[in-house]
Amino acid sequence: MTDTDTDTDTGTVRGAPAARRRGERPAKVLRMSVELPLWRALTGYRILTLLYALFLFALAYRRYDHPLGAAAYMGALTLWMALTWRRTVSAERCTRQFLAADLAFAVGGILLTPLVDSHARIMGGGPTLPSIWTAGAVLGFAIKGGWRWAAVASSFVAVANLVERQEPARDTVHNVVLVWVASVGIGYVVEVARSSERTLARALQIEAATRERERLARDIHDSVLQVLAMVQRRGNEIGGEAADLGRMAGEQEVALRTLVAGGLLPHAGPPGGAATAVPHQAGEDEALPVAAAAASGSGPCDVRALLAPFAGRGVTFSEPGAPVELPAAAAAELAAAVSAALDNVRVHAGEGAQAWILVEDEPEAVLVTVRDDGPGIAEGRLADAEREGRLGVALSIRGRLRELGGSARWVSVPGQGTEVELTVPKKGASVASEGTRRGRAGA
Repeated sequence: MTDTDTDTDTGTVRGAPAARRRGERPAKVLRMSVELPLWRALTGYRILTLLYALFLFALAYRRYDHPLGAAAYMGALTLWMALTWRRTVSAERCTRQFLAADLAFAVGGILLTPLVDSHARIMGGGPTLPSIWTAGAVLGFAIKGGWRWAAVASSFVAVANLVERQEPARDTVHNVVLVWVASVGIGYVVEVARSSERTLARALQIEAATRERERLARDIHDSVLQVLAMVQRRGNEIGGEAADLGRMAGEQEVALRTLVAGGLLPHAGPPGGAATAVPHQAGEDEALPVAAAAASGSGPCDVRALLAPFAGRGVTFSEPGAPVELPAAAAAELAAAVSAALDNVRVHAGEGAQAWILVEDEPEAVLVTVRDDGPGIAEGRLADAEREGRLGVALSIRGRLRELGGSARWVSVPGQGTEVELTVPKKGASVASEGTRRGRAGA
């Protein structure tokens, strides 16, 4: 049993004490289950139909041939319900042995009816001792085992009703068919719901694994791949043995980029070559420690403080006069996305390109625009870059904003530069940043 096991009935985390030991606030996890409402409805049905059967028995008590025998069965049925009513609140508690015993009580009550009641009352349409409580036993089989179990249990009840009536009367056949069709139909619906639930759970697992892989790939892109690209460039500039070192760094960068992209994006063939990304400039080197410190915090953070260090040679920063606050983790992710956008400016627009960063504090969101005066982006180039495994736009920018509930939009005209609009909603960022912080702590 792990610290994160979930209680099937309540949907709460059993590992809450362990979470408190680690200094974390235990999270309440709701277990997705289509069966739980059905089990609760079955429990209510069995209780209400027992009361109805007791009411019918009390009204007809003096008309039974052997009222004491009928009373003994109804007393035993009431005691059985008092001892076992909680067995139908969940699938774990409702075992096969219990279902068999419950069905035996129902069938036994039907077969006992001719022994305690008069033949005239039976032929006149009088109810059996358990009355409609019998359907609860059959429905338990339907919810537990599906339509096949329901068909078998309904067949036992049908035979018992025919034996009790001693002839296939119309009302008896009608009741038998009704119970059989209803139980089989419910059993089939339960099977379909279970299959859908498993499919959805699997899809959620895949989505969670993909998001975690994207996060790791983003970190790799922002650190390891950048360093390898820098080593390759500097080695080629120095020459000699350093050139060999740069060549090996370039080969490792290509291999790592292919490995990361292969699990996330459709791979259209081998990458065209080593990336030409360049390391952060001086202003960005100052911003990275600030962003890292912000990511480790939990309170609000002024986005301006994270983006201001980017200003420098070739980069103009414009900000509002008042603080622009986001949750610390969300602000750090936004700063990392801006850093990736500036990397793209230097890679594709050249060292002499001019870039502008504009921060806008809107009522519902924070908007950061990164604009350059470079040659622009050719139509379809971003999609081609994703297929080639270049993850700067796919993960470092668009992936980060998506996890915060925001968006990234590119406006580019060939020959007139590129504008990237990064939007982070204030409400969505608080929830997403908390999940990001917990995910990194767990990793």
